[in-house]
Amino acid sequence: MTQTPTAHTPAQEQARAQFTVPAQHPMVTVLGSGDALLRVIEKAFPAADIHVRGNEISAVGDPVDVALIARVFDEMMLVLRTGQPMTEDAVERSIAMLKASENGESDGQETPAQVLTQNILSSRGRTIRPKTLNQKRYVDAIDKHTIVFGIGPAGTGKTYLAMAKAVQALQSKQVNRIILTRPAVEAGERLGFLPGTLYEKIDPYLRPLYDALHDMLDPDSIPRLMAAGTIEVAPLAYMRGRTLNDAFIILDEAQNTSPEQMKMFLTRLGFDSKIVITGDVTQVDLPEGTKSGLRQVQDILDGVEDVHFSRLSSHDVVRHKLVGRIVDAYEQYDTKHGTQNGAHKGRGKSGHKGK
Repeated sequence: MTQTPTAHTPAQEQARAQFTVPAQHPMVTVLGSGDALLRVIEKAFPAADIHVRGNEISAVGDPVDVALIARVFDEMMLVLRTGQPMTEDAVERSIAMLKASENGESDGQETPAQVLTQNILSSRGRTIRPKTLNQKRYVDAIDKHTIVFGIGPAGTGKTYLAMAKAVQALQSKQVNRIILTRPAVEAGERLGFLPGTLYEKIDPYLRPLYDALHDMLDPDSIPRLMAAGTIEVAPLAYMRGRTLNDAFIILDEAQNTSPEQMKMFLTRLGFDSKIVITGDVTQVDLPEGTKSGLRQVQDILDGVEDVHFSRLSSHDVVRHKLVGRIVDAYEQYDTKHGTQNGAHKGRGKSGHKGK
């Protein structure tokens, strides 16, 4: 997009940018069905005038806004050239990344196109890739470090992206097996009160890990891989006393580990293995008086070489938009009222002292 200054006005200098969409890209891929993508950009820059004539797009307004609009269209074209379609969500996230870089809230090392086109895994006709800058940095950290902690609220893709990297590592023969584990603790429930055998009691706690596997592998192959020990899904207690070599190991829901369990798990690391630990420190379901191992380990391992902490926020939620707003609303309420998840600290199961 080319940018030129326009006539001066008493209020402020205005700028104009013009962009020509190459003939090989139909305008609907740039503007969206019913101009849905264009409306997202117009909503993000309400003071700017954006006009479309044929395959020409022009923008007039504040120089900063016009420069950002030009970059948005440039980034969109880079994504479209890879054959990946643009969505309303992708445009919104691209604008958010560019604005954060402009405001100094991000170092701007990665562009929206780099984030949105980084493929992790292709499975059954769809591709798994990061959707936000923090998600890309989380995925990159998994490549670079032996132990990575993914800490953030629900819906930020912590576990899902870790699972995709695990399957990628298995398929590329970087590891010989995947081990998935969770502590068997959930809000308001105890294993002893669930019906059935021990396996049937444990299975509901591990179900989210099975669901992710089914998204990434041929469902018919999963029982065979599990029977061969190539994929193991087990509660955290089953890790005790083992050394895990040549494996990609994921500990999910790590906020529900005790400090002793966290130390036990971390010391299972063997040769040629990688560990990813995911959790949300605002969703602790441990019995009253029990500290969260995930909260404590951030102080213990901070600065240790080859250990990385990736922190995600409500801006990285990739579920329904309302989920991010809900997370923010709870944080604001807790800040205002001195609570945790809406409950007074030290009372109930949601907010115990010392976790």
